[in-house]
Order: sequence, then C-alpha cells, then structure tokens
Amino acid sequence: MIGRIHSVETCGTVDGPGIRYILFTQGCPLRCKYCHNPDTWKMNDGREEDTNTLIQDIRKYKSFMTCSGGGLTISGGEPLLQPDFVKDMFIKCKEEGIHTCLDTSGFVSIEKADPVLDYTDLVLLDIKSYNPTVFKDLTGVPLDPTLAFAKHLKERNIPVWIRYVYVPGLTDDKKDIEDLAQFLTTLPNVQRVDLLPFHKMGEFKWEQLGYEYSLFDTEQPSKSEVEEVKEIFKKYNLPIYA
Repeated sequence: MIGRIHSVETCGTVDGPGIRYILFTQGCPLRCKYCHNPDTWKMNDGREEDTNTLIQDIRKYKSFMTCSGGGLTISGGEPLLQPDFVKDMFIKCKEEGIHTCLDTSGFVSIEKADPVLDYTDLVLLDIKSYNPTVFKDLTGVPLDPTLAFAKHLKERNIPVWIRYVYVPGLTDDKKDIEDLAQFLTTLPNVQRVDLLPFHKMGEFKWEQLGYEYSLFDTEQPSKSEVEEVKEIFKKYNLPIYA
C-alpha cells in the first residue's frame, strides 16, 4: 500500500508512550494559525512510501519499543486523509506485536476512520478550542466533527490522550478552557490531557513557504500562566501534563 508522507522520526518520545517510530503524513484539511508543520498541508508534497518498506524499517527499532512500552505513531498533517494507508500500516504493526497510535485533529469522516480505529491502540486527539467561534477562526474548519469524533471514541472505548495548545491571546480564555475540561469529564476513556504551551519554532517555515503568519508578535506563555491553566484541569480531576 502506497502512502504520501512528509517525514519520519525514528526514536520520538513525545507522541505517545515510550520510544516511538513516528510517521508524519502529508495533507491536512486544517489551517491552524500556530501550525509548526505548514509544509504538511498540501497533499501532493512530500514523498511516496510503501507500507512493506516502512515496516521493514520499523522492525529495526522493535526492541527499543518493546522495552519502553512504545510503538508506531502516525501523525501529520492529518493521517485520516489516507485511511487505507494508515490501516495497512497498523495491520502490519499488529502482526508484529507493535503498539499503534493515531495522532489526529478529529476533523474526519467517522465512516472512513472506523476501519483504522479497529487496529488503533491509542488516539492522540487535538482539541484546539471548545469555543466554536475561536475554533473556526483558528483552524478554518468547524468544531462539531472533532467533538463528534471524541464521543465516538468514547463509544468504542478507545484510549485517548487529549492535546490542547495554549496560545496567549488566542486559546487562553479561562471559560473556554473550563468548558473543555467539563466536556472531557464526560469521556471516561481519556487517560491524560497534554497541555502544550505555544512556541515559535515553526515561524521560519511560514516565511519560507510564503504564507502569512499572524502570530509573530505572540509571546510564549509564562510558567505562571501554564500553571494557572493546569489548575483548571486539575479542578476536574483530569490527569494533566505540561
């Protein structure tokens, strides 16, 4: 099965548990203002790779994955724009006894996602904001599909790590954060919440690609700001990491 990917990270430690082989797929329907990989947006960029070739490479790292409780993470871009490729990749991993993790925005067709979820051990779900207006302004797409996807993962009882990027002046409204925390308490399959402070590492890519970057003047949040947000999630007994 052929897929179009952006890049590979062979020993990642931040995209799921343990040491992970991470495939970054090409193509994304969102246009997040803080995206640090805008070079993944266009479906026709990147390069083609075959799942047979990829699994041979992944096998080289199997001992590290096994010892650390790691595995394969497919990220993006948006992996579920290529559901057949991701499904075939995950099937091959399950045959090898390798843990599978899907990193997604949730802005997907549940019909197309379900065959992939059949072979998914963990989902990293990005919820950019719980405020529909802020979400649309931030991503260019509506919020409802992501919330529907989150509820579907609950119905299927698939473990989830929620990712929330805290951006001063953009996703920092305390009521919106509290509303998100309340929503997450309705999802018993949520194992943890990762609070990701905004960073400026991707600015140069926007310049190189000729894209208009609107967050040049946005500062990274202070430690005290991050702690304040953590306390909101803690108030709802959610396992928060930052």
